[in-house]
Amino acid sequence: MIRFMDTQALAAFLEVADAASFTRAAERLHLSQPAISKRLKSLEDEIGQRLFDRVGRSVLLTDAGHSLLPYARRALQTVEDGRRALSQLSAKVSGRLSIGTSHHIGLHRLPPMLKRFVLEFPDVDLDLHFMDSEDACEAVLAGKLELGIVTLPLQPLPNLESRIVWPDPLAVIVAPSHPLAQRKRVKLEDLAKHPAVLPDEDTYTHRIIRAELEARGVEPRVRLATNYLETLKMLAAIGLGWSVLPESMIDDSVVRVPVSGFAPHRDLGWVRHTGRAVSGPARALMGLLSP
Repeated sequence: MIRFMDTQALAAFLEVADAASFTRAAERLHLSQPAISKRLKSLEDEIGQRLFDRVGRSVLLTDAGHSLLPYARRALQTVEDGRRALSQLSAKVSGRLSIGTSHHIGLHRLPPMLKRFVLEFPDVDLDLHFMDSEDACEAVLAGKLELGIVTLPLQPLPNLESRIVWPDPLAVIVAPSHPLAQRKRVKLEDLAKHPAVLPDEDTYTHRIIRAELEARGVEPRVRLATNYLETLKMLAAIGLGWSVLPESMIDDSVVRVPVSGFAPHRDLGWVRHTGRAVSGPARALMGLLSP
């Protein structure tokens, strides 16, 4: 009979299951691999079942592991909801706040807000994770993060509340030496004749750009793709191709190209799970982020 399950052991179980790797799970939890293994051994002893099969370098859930998975997620989410609800009973804003954000937002948008937040709420333990916006949204839905500060999804996701904080217009940019750099106006068809360096196709930003192009019957010649906008800016600046970046990133290293009928736009903001209690720290940060 299962008498008690350590939430730390359940957290280790979920991380290994999601990552399919003891190494990656240890990194995410900031633990050593032996510590992860010890927690899992304790959980397996408690339930009397093996949870993972180790086949070479692969880590696979057993039937018992598959059966436990949804209950483990629900248990940890319930515990976290309880902590958040209790944090609201006190006028003092304290406790842990787990946030996921993209590198771009973390570098270019969040610093002033976070500086103000840590000064106003010094008793909050801020747990900040840098990741792709898509992964942050998934982590919020899975209960691993309370807030995501991200490029917002193109379409609403079930159980995910979102709020726009920063409208983020995008622009086509090229190197100063690019053949299109000195043109006052460029047709989209002419732009498509040149190679492009764009965000990875799995990102919201790529989907926004692709939707704008496809609506006009244009297929870009993508030479390179990466998730990091700073890297795209560098690649465009050295002449590898045109790219699309937030207007806020444009400086003397690149040239903005006015393209007729092409004005992509994305929104940046926060997301949270609609079915979970909002902690005091999350409410405070959401208040600071309100436009």
